[in-house]
Amino acid sequence: MSDTPDVNASTPQRVPVIAIDGPSGSGKGAVTQRLAAALGFHILDSGALYRLIGLAARKHQVGLADEVALAAIARQLDVNFVATDDAEEPLQVELEGETVTRLIRTDAAGTDASAVARLPLVRDALIQRQRDFARAPGLVADGRDMGTVVFTDAILKIYLTASAEARAERRYKQLKDKGMGVSLHDLFLSIQTRDEQDMNRAAAPLRPAADALLVDSTEMALDEVFALVLAAARASLGLAATVDQPA
Repeated sequence: MSDTPDVNASTPQRVPVIAIDGPSGSGKGAVTQRLAAALGFHILDSGALYRLIGLAARKHQVGLADEVALAAIARQLDVNFVATDDAEEPLQVELEGETVTRLIRTDAAGTDASAVARLPLVRDALIQRQRDFARAPGLVADGRDMGTVVFTDAILKIYLTASAEARAERRYKQLKDKGMGVSLHDLFLSIQTRDEQDMNRAAAPLRPAADALLVDSTEMALDEVFALVLAAARASLGLAATVDQPA
């Protein structure tokens, strides 16, 4: 039996959304991609949007403190997400026709994203654009304010976290496996700085939604986290009683 619920595409408010929030390195990107594949849903990588704004700003020589100009970039951002068959890069990201998948995953791009994400005008410019990603049969949205701001009516909200040490080690291994030179100590300091910025910014601070399922993955393998989230998603979609049951 298919895991994809029967959704009326002509009724946007009925499109189910699963929001997965959490700090950098918590594994929400990998979980989002696996969950979307299992359910046949679309993906929104909202963190990539902020990284793309930072990259576009540098490309067009716009200062990261110029809130008005950055908001204009956000409204006009020429971005495309393309699913691939590559296990290492399951989601190709294009900016203005150029593939920037790896470029936006650097630590520097993450730092730029945190700076951009603090600006209220930029966040406001992106809210409707993010909501437009909700299309039938459903959406898995990955970010930092998906459940608290963008999709407050999501059928399931997950807050995925882990210790800063664990997240730094995961990020270090990920970048090393891609042949990118990086310092574990520098990554740890960067994650601590980003956590501080994201949790204390005035606009949509990083925090769990009141009705979110909290998952601390510090001592969990990715498969364990995914199994827990998939079970919660199936239950929220009304699939738990009919999926993987014997005939």
